[in-house]
Amino acid sequence: MKLAILGCGYVGLELCRQLADHDVTGVRRSESGLADVEATGARAVRADVTDPESLAAVPDVDVVVFAASSGGRGADAARAVFVDGLRTAIDHFAAREDPPERLVYTSSTGVYGDHGGDWVDEETDLDPTTEKTRVLAEAERVAREEATERGIDGTVVRFAGLYGPERYRLERYVEGPVTEGYLNMIHREDAAGVLRFVVEERPPDDLLLAVDDEPVSKWALADWLADECGVERPEKRTKEERLEAGDLSEAARRRVLTSKRCSNARLRERGYAFAYPTYREGYRAAVESYRETGDADTAT
Repeated sequence: MKLAILGCGYVGLELCRQLADHDVTGVRRSESGLADVEATGARAVRADVTDPESLAAVPDVDVVVFAASSGGRGADAARAVFVDGLRTAIDHFAAREDPPERLVYTSSTGVYGDHGGDWVDEETDLDPTTEKTRVLAEAERVAREEATERGIDGTVVRFAGLYGPERYRLERYVEGPVTEGYLNMIHREDAAGVLRFVVEERPPDDLLLAVDDEPVSKWALADWLADECGVERPEKRTKEERLEAGDLSEAARRRVLTSKRCSNARLRERGYAFAYPTYREGYRAAVESYRETGDADTAT
């Protein structure tokens, strides 16, 4: 199978490694990232989803995985990549003499908005609460509807919070203070694993929620990590206490107030087996590194 990963970054590089038996092209918009792609054994191509002419450098493929990032910037930057860039990519590949059969778009559970701590799944109505998450919801529609209209089957994989090597953020939880709320997470290896599963197994869905087995409260995670690392449990803050500090942007304030628990029942029913089913397995490497070095910042 021939694949192109547009936006071959944190998850995309791991996906390249997991798809080593296939013909994979990893696409980055900067020259500096191409060596990382080549190190996985994949072909590296420099192109930008916002520049249709640059996409001509990407070879014909069977599947396009759209995992581009807006670089953590605001809603306008997100729209330029996730909506306009996605449309550009769809238009470009659909117009080829040998277009891809499928598009897999990576989204975020941020599109759900606040559900007061209740469970959400693929059937739950969306209620994005920020401009950026509204952009992500629009991009999902583009991937599922507009790609299909152009003859490319579109699938959305909606990721919970990513963590793993270089993104454990251990210091946030063992040093504190920690604000209450639920965490819905997925380890990088499983995030890529779900994409691999979708590509290889072709489950009969145009939407899958990618999250591990156990949503966890931030307070419970912080206490577990502290106990495992052999340090004192960190200071806790309620949401009200965090909001009273008065130093949050409106977007950050909405994130504090947003609460939900994400279900992976459909993904499990389809047959995906997690490498790290909960945070306990997923944080083990970071805990061991901390116990060796005593440095949360360098725990990997």
